[in-house]
Amino acid sequence: MLLDGKRLLITGVLTDASIAFHVARHAQEQGAEIVLTGFGRGLRITERIAGRLPDPPEVLELDVTDEAHLEAVAEDLRARWGALDGVVHAVGFAPSSALGGRFLSTPWADVATALEVSTYSLAALGRTTAPLLAEAGGGAIVGLDFDAQVAWPAYDWMGVAKAGLESAARYLARDLGPQGTRVNLVAAGPLKTTAARSIEGFEMFAEWHRRAPLGWDVTDPEPVGRVVCALLSDWMPAVTGEIVHVDGGTHAMGGDVRA
Repeated sequence: MLLDGKRLLITGVLTDASIAFHVARHAQEQGAEIVLTGFGRGLRITERIAGRLPDPPEVLELDVTDEAHLEAVAEDLRARWGALDGVVHAVGFAPSSALGGRFLSTPWADVATALEVSTYSLAALGRTTAPLLAEAGGGAIVGLDFDAQVAWPAYDWMGVAKAGLESAARYLARDLGPQGTRVNLVAAGPLKTTAARSIEGFEMFAEWHRRAPLGWDVTDPEPVGRVVCALLSDWMPAVTGEIVHVDGGTHAMGGDVRA
């Protein structure tokens, strides 16, 4: 039982196709006790989807841009468990004007929203949960990423936000390392999640598998969920500030690999 006895906070479960849903399922199967978060109209959806997990967990309301929400969640977890072993950051959002090839025309207000929700929230969540993680001996924070080494068609300001997320994770790893907290990201290959479907031009990733030496299934989030759980476990005690690619190997290839 990889996560036996672990207490985890998991954000970002919106549908059963969400990567975070598969993380939650694997975590429970590996012995963890979990709490999910949702926000706004999505809160009721998350509560309904939580019922599809092996042991339906409680869902707390969390707007990662609201300090009061962050503090309320931390207080709930402190009263519930007294400590926290892991956090999954699976939060990201950009207004439609910040995606789909409108990079140069996106107004700052929409860029700011994308950066606040998708980048700064990692630091905000880390700051708020750090005392609880310290109580558990350090624990782990794992965020979901999409490879920001290059500029992708249509991804635009979300790509910039992901590049910022990667940098923020390194700084968070630096600052929380002394208390024993590990901070890592999982750069997933493209998956047909709700967020991905909202991106104009997402269909371009349909051929991702051709560059992946291991192949890639855009409908299967399970490999990503497994790696997130591994990073949450005690099996990687000296790994922090890392970006683990779970994309079939595409990030390492220079051209068409599979015929």
